[in-house]
This record gives sequence, structure tokens and C-alpha cells, in this order.
Amino acid sequence: MSTDIYTIKLGLNSCYLIRGSGIVMVDGGLPGKINAFRRKLAKFYIHPDSVKLIVLTHSHFDHVGSAKEISDYTGAKILINESERVNLEEGQFIMPRGTTTYGKITRFMLFPFLKNIPYKRPKADITTGDEDFSLSEFGIDGQVIHTPGHTHGSISVLLATGEAFVGCMAHNGFPFRSMPGLPIYAENIAAVRESWKKLIGRGAKIIFPGHGDPFSVEVIKRELSL
Repeated sequence: MSTDIYTIKLGLNSCYLIRGSGIVMVDGGLPGKINAFRRKLAKFYIHPDSVKLIVLTHSHFDHVGSAKEISDYTGAKILINESERVNLEEGQFIMPRGTTTYGKITRFMLFPFLKNIPYKRPKADITTGDEDFSLSEFGIDGQVIHTPGHTHGSISVLLATGEAFVGCMAHNGFPFRSMPGLPIYAENIAAVRESWKKLIGRGAKIIFPGHGDPFSVEVIKRELSL
């Protein structure tokens, strides 16, 4: 099955459309980005009805902020890990700890401004747990995999061909990191490392982060000394 990947920048968030025989979107961007999303679909000659599922890697506002409007526009179902569902539907924001000095400083500075950002709250149509979730019914040869660490319920999409869409399991570029690498914010950085070992063991090759451009998994292998 051939697969096309389209990047859609919705604010600081890098969202992705994965097209096989159907289309799955990864993450929903910052609030207020529905018009930007519409323009991107038109640019790619994609009909809104073709988008069947939105996978939310976690419930932070910069990944889910426009998900409801995108879902309403396309008719796509929304998927998130069960442990993130309440935060998603009630608009709760729990900012992870800083994992680096820069992360700790910026967390302290930014949290008071980020904790109450409003957005239209989506409802989860599908929730997952620790088990994998196949995307075959949506026309994609890949799996949703539980990859905790950045948040307890963080999930990733791993395609059979090795492309991994990981949300904030990695950061790449301003304002997070100057070079790709492990996240500067995480609830549990040890769990992040274990989740990366899981993805690498299952064949992840090219990493598509929630912030910044794609990069080789070799970057993460070096950080983990694998």
C-alpha cells in the first residue's frame, strides 16, 4: 500500500495527513486554525470528507486546539488515549516538568499564561489503552501505539514503512530545541526513553515530531546510546 504524507503547520504544531486508501490526521494544532487547515486541504486537492480520523497524540491545547472544528468540517472521528480523555473534553492542561535547564526555566515562565488558553473542546469518539490500535480500517498500514512519558497517555502512530509520528516524544526547532532530540518537557523522562526503545524496536526510521521538521531515528539512538 503506497502512502503519502502531508505536513500542515497549524501554529507551532506540526500536524500530518497520512494518505493510503483513506486519510488519517495526526494532531489538531493550536486553537483558531481551522481556516489555515481549509486552505491547506485546498492546496493539496484533498476533499474534507476524505479525512476519516484525527489521532491526538496527547491532550495539550497546542495539539488539540482546532481538533473539534476540523472534526466538524471533515466528519472525522477523534481518537485519544483513554487516560487523556477527561483532560481533552474538560480543557484541562497539566504542563509536564522541564527535562533540561532551558525546559525548567521556560516552564516556570510560560505555565501561568498557558494553563487557561481557551479552545473548543472536542469529544473522543475512540479511546485506546496500552494495546495497539490498527489503522487498517481507515486505509492506513500502521498502528497507534501507547508511548507514555511526555504525558501518561501519549500515543504515537507508527507506519509499517517506519515513519513514526510522535507528538512531543521529541522536539525539533524553535522555541524548543536548536537541534532535534528528546523533549525538553516530560512527565517522566525515563518513560520517554523506554517508549523510544519500543518504537525503535518495532522499526521506527523517520521521526515526525509535533514541533519541527522530520529527522532520522539515528538522532534518538545516539541520545539513548543505542
